[in-house]
Amino acid sequence: MKLSTKSRYGLRLMLQLAINYSKGTLSLGDISKKEDISEKYLSQLVIPLKARGFIRSIRGSAGGYILGKVPSEITVKDIVEVFEGDLMPLECINNSSSCNRTNFCATRKIWTLLGNKISEVLNSLTLKDLVEMDGKSKEDFLDYMI
Repeated sequence: MKLSTKSRYGLRLMLQLAINYSKGTLSLGDISKKEDISEKYLSQLVIPLKARGFIRSIRGSAGGYILGKVPSEITVKDIVEVFEGDLMPLECINNSSSCNRTNFCATRKIWTLLGNKISEVLNSLTLKDLVEMDGKSKEDFLDYMI
């Protein structure tokens, strides 16, 4: 399973807002510079994130974007699902009528297990966790996951 650029960049956008959470708003220009993502692309990403209540926009001279919830209340799964939808790798897992082999498919259990594990890992990490991991070494991150 490959995640789309929208998911990867959307998570980076949200991480920047989480890092800046107690400091106020961030403009898309600021995020664009910090993450090396075009401002135009970021403007497309904020639309579904705003619709789900994960970010808010503030108008005015001190305007920009802020998180719509505290970082500890937004999981990586929440963000990825905004851009990817359901995280199950196959349609038949949640919709048995999509395949006539659902009742006797030997591999369906594997794909269900995989989807559940992906969901479990992504749901176990919040933006607060990512902020705390920011700047730590790769080994520290791997220790956290295990």
